[in-house]
Formats: sequence, C-alpha cells, structure tokens
Amino acid sequence: MSREKRTPWHELLGKALADALIGLPYRVSSEEELALRSQRLDVLIIEQGPSPEQTIAPPEERPDGLEDLAAHNLLSFKAGGEPFDVWAAEELNSHYVTYRKLASIRALRHLPAGDETPVAEPRKAYPLLPVEDFRSYAIATRFPRKLVKQLPPGSCQKTAKAGIYHLRVGTRDLRLVVINQLELHPRNAPWGLFATDEAHWRAAFRSYRPRSDLGAHLHNLIAHHRFGEGKMAHTYEDMKREARDWLKTYLPQLDPEERLEGLDPEARLKGLDSEARLKGLDPDVIEAWLKKQRSDH
Repeated sequence: MSREKRTPWHELLGKALADALIGLPYRVSSEEELALRSQRLDVLIIEQGPSPEQTIAPPEERPDGLEDLAAHNLLSFKAGGEPFDVWAAEELNSHYVTYRKLASIRALRHLPAGDETPVAEPRKAYPLLPVEDFRSYAIATRFPRKLVKQLPPGSCQKTAKAGIYHLRVGTRDLRLVVINQLELHPRNAPWGLFATDEAHWRAAFRSYRPRSDLGAHLHNLIAHHRFGEGKMAHTYEDMKREARDWLKTYLPQLDPEERLEGLDPEARLKGLDSEARLKGLDPDVIEAWLKKQRSDH
C-alpha cells in the first residue's frame, strides 16, 4: 500500500484546524459519525459557547475561509489527487441534511456537543435549527474544474481572497477552499500543510507555528508522513511527551520576544532573584520608583 493511501489526511486536517482555532469556542472532530445512518463526515467544527481563553486570534489571523465560522461547520476534504467532483459536492449536501437533523434532535434533547449517545429520529415533526447555523466547506487541493463545468454558469464565484470561492450546488451555498491557491502566509499554514504543490507545503511546514500540544503533535505527524521522520504517538500521554520534546528543540529557534509573547510580566520574571531583576535598569528609575513607594506608604 502506498504512503499516500496510508496517510490519515482527514485526521491530520482536523488536528491542524483544532490547533488553528485554539482559544475559540469550537470543538473540532474528524470522521464524525452522522448517526441517523452510518456515514462519516471528514471534519466537523462546532461552536461550544464562550471561550475561556484570555486572548483569541482576531478573524484576520485565522486561516483564510474560517474568519466567520457558523455554529456548525461541515468540511469535506479531498486530499492529494482525489478530485472534488459533483458526487463529492452532492454527498456534502447530503451530510448537511443528515447532520442538521442530528444536531436539531440533540439540541431538542439538550445533549451537549460531542455527546456520542446514539439518537433516534422522533416519529413526530420536530423543529430544525436555523439554516444560518450551518456552513458547508468544500476543501480541495486543486481547483475543481470538472465540477465547475458541470454546474450552471455563475455557480462558482471568486472572493477577495485567493483560493476562496462561493460555490452554489443545488440549493446550498458551499465555501470552496482551494489549498494550492491560498496566499503563502503563516495564518494559512494549517491549510498549506495539505497542499499538493511541494514548494507550497514545504513553505507551510516551515512557517507553521503550533498554538498547543496538539499543534506540536500535528507538526511531528506531518513530518512523519511527508518526510518519513519522527515517530507516531499512540496515546495521549505519548502525544504530550512528544510535543514537549519537540518544543524543546523548536523554542531555541525563536527570538526572545517570540518566546515571551503572551506571558504576563510576573511570569516573565519568575525565577529571577532581586539582583537579576534590577540589572540593567537606570539607577534614577529605581530611585524614582523607591521614592514613589515611600510616598505611597
């Protein structure tokens, strides 16, 4: 079996997006079971309420196409040479119908997001969640020319961002993300890791900045699948240990300012004795501070 067939692209993309959306109130899963009947969605991003994080990346720093996530975001991803064709688009629309029912039933029964308890469709009519709560993403490495030719004229429209398109398939609007066409920018590295253009994915690999242990783990997995380097972590503890080891080798590459980014002043000074804290300060500044402390007390 070829390396291409062994590579768990859906799982890797799920990890990349989970790391890219750290701090946002969303849960990302891959190979999501749509349990009204057995069928799996490549990646699912669900809003989970207010974020506990103090700092959240503004929309313009998120990967292109993910600036305005809905409450429920369904992603269908065609990796490598696999084409995103009419069948794939219709399948995504079918997933939307099934998942909207499933999410509506879970909401009706007050089941939390991520609850994998099987649900049965009620015999009586039930309210569906608003259509505005759902967005479907068609993720392709190359532009799906064959698909666009098979759709009515005007069904595919460019947006202001390279590689992002509005796509109309049937009665549904999809957001088409063409990875190979995206701007080469660090914010797009989570997408770029999955490009088929070698220069593109290598640039993304170099510029990728993990935001969590999960991201560090993903970086190692990509190295394993792209270069045959690194080891596969089989448990969560393996993943955390692997991530810490990777960070130890990665941190020395950063500038001091980048290493300290996000830390409050007290955390930056932790471990320094009084002399080390005062070293380099202008004596006049120290004296002025002491004078102020005396006057305040």
